[in-house]
Amino acid sequence: MSRVGKYPVPVPSGVTVQIAGDEFIAKGKNGESRMPLSLDLVDTTIEGDKVWVKPKAEAKQARMMWGTTRALINNLVKGVSEGFTVNLEINGVGYRAAVEGKVLKLALGYSHDINYPIPDDIAMKCDKPTAISITGRDKQRVGQIAAEIRSYRGPEPYKGKGIKYETETILRKEGKKK
Repeated sequence: MSRVGKYPVPVPSGVTVQIAGDEFIAKGKNGESRMPLSLDLVDTTIEGDKVWVKPKAEAKQARMMWGTTRALINNLVKGVSEGFTVNLEINGVGYRAAVEGKVLKLALGYSHDINYPIPDDIAMKCDKPTAISITGRDKQRVGQIAAEIRSYRGPEPYKGKGIKYETETILRKEGKKK
């Protein structure tokens, strides 16, 4: 069983945190983020530059929310101070991406280009035509957008063509034999 909840969340300099009612608020250089707290299951307190989360009871649901709440608060604090980045790579002849204004244009071997509108809270850039960098303060949102873009042309196992995460390893298959 994970014991991630027993560790405090360190608050870096330049980030202010507060608990307003049943909401946790973090402000930093990347903006402001809010998260609802489950006050009936966990106790959240701010002591100096640390945020502590404690379960209110020994019930299974309270213990589950203990670690989950601590992890969500940690992601919120890290998001407003540093932000999150997911890098995608495009492999394939003629496959490319470009950011034009608030639209990501993808040429992925279809008869038409795919235009993906970039949300306001997300920043995208293409340093190379075969690399996409997605940045934002919400870890879940950045990951979801990266997964949506990857789903347009996922990597295939024979030639490795498609969009993949930078850290992803594609298991390659051997082609048919004569």
